[in-house]
Amino acid sequence: MHWSWHLPVFLKLWGPGLIVMLADTDAGCLITAAQSGAQWGYSMILPQIVLIPILYMVQEITVRLGIVTKEGHGALIREHFGRGWAWLSAATLAISSVGALLTEFAGVAGVGQLFGISKWVTIPIATVILILIAFLGSYRRTEKIGILFGLGELAFIIAMLMVHPDGHAMVQGLLTIPWHHTSYIYLVAANVGAVIMPWMIFYQQSAIVDKGLPVTAIKKERHDTFVGTLLTQGIMLVFIITFAATLYHSGVHQPLNNVIEMAEGLMPFLGAWPTKILLGVSMLGGAMVAALVVALAGTWGVTEVLDWHHSLNEPLNKKNAGFYIIYVLAHLIGAVLVLVNFDIVGIAVTVEVINALMLPVVLGFLLALEATALPKQYQMRGWYKWLVWTLSAAVMAFGLYMIGPTLHLW
Repeated sequence: MHWSWHLPVFLKLWGPGLIVMLADTDAGCLITAAQSGAQWGYSMILPQIVLIPILYMVQEITVRLGIVTKEGHGALIREHFGRGWAWLSAATLAISSVGALLTEFAGVAGVGQLFGISKWVTIPIATVILILIAFLGSYRRTEKIGILFGLGELAFIIAMLMVHPDGHAMVQGLLTIPWHHTSYIYLVAANVGAVIMPWMIFYQQSAIVDKGLPVTAIKKERHDTFVGTLLTQGIMLVFIITFAATLYHSGVHQPLNNVIEMAEGLMPFLGAWPTKILLGVSMLGGAMVAALVVALAGTWGVTEVLDWHHSLNEPLNKKNAGFYIIYVLAHLIGAVLVLVNFDIVGIAVTVEVINALMLPVVLGFLLALEATALPKQYQMRGWYKWLVWTLSAAVMAFGLYMIGPTLHLW
């Protein structure tokens, strides 16, 4: 067996790409996938497949930036473009992160409600667990726990197998793209905007720096990112296929805006308890890993811009107290807002607008840093460079497209 696949080396090199991709399929994304399958059936499969290379290419840039420069995304923006732009990126990242945390805590509350447990029990417990994880004194331990949370999303594969999706219908769905329907285009744009989140870029780059990986690890980290990309898009496809095979093909096109509505839609096909268990485990896993990653991404981004100590590998002390305080506050704010029944719908719409606005800025900075912060031997070249720039431009265009319709709905 090749040395790179030995378990100790695997555990040392792999992780940042897996955990950030598992977090990408958070509670909000899983609800979006369920809604996509319920409304448009198997015709939503192709967009998810097309997004695989785009997602990988963007996150692969963070691998090279983190390993070669040994600095996080916020720190590089500050050094190469000045504090003003760095503060802008940090402020929008912080707002986006808190908004995303609301979605995750709402997902945790929804899973609890499936089993008759009050959110006043589930949210405080989840908050305490998420806060304590950061005080383990090791990034590697935090990463392993996050990945274990995220792997819970794979439970929904059982639900997909139980509904026996029609293979012939899936092939037809791949060939059926209803571009003339505005609602379909809008939902595709929503999926594109949700695939590349600003906090993903900040998290993976900072995680790689905190892990202290050498330049020789670039190839393995690319593998980590690619496997994570396949995994996160695979989970999205599992949700789309399951709801397409049930609600869409039975003609029940009911709205799916939360965990309860998703469960109610599936229960006639899977039964009450199988639905509660499979949906509950997958949604809770996605919400917990995303809450962990989003909070760390926001904290890393802000502290990098402030030039504060920001490593999970150091126990709490005077130098890094600011890092831990921001991390704790992010969770507490998100938990309290969900507990007091803050306007979650309004916040979700606002966060969607912010993410759409941030996408051109974040990808623009990412591509600019790739071209300026890296030595030439680590920069993209030839046809691959132009492909990445073209696909990134398409994603930014979709992000801008989302702003108008979302503001109209708001």
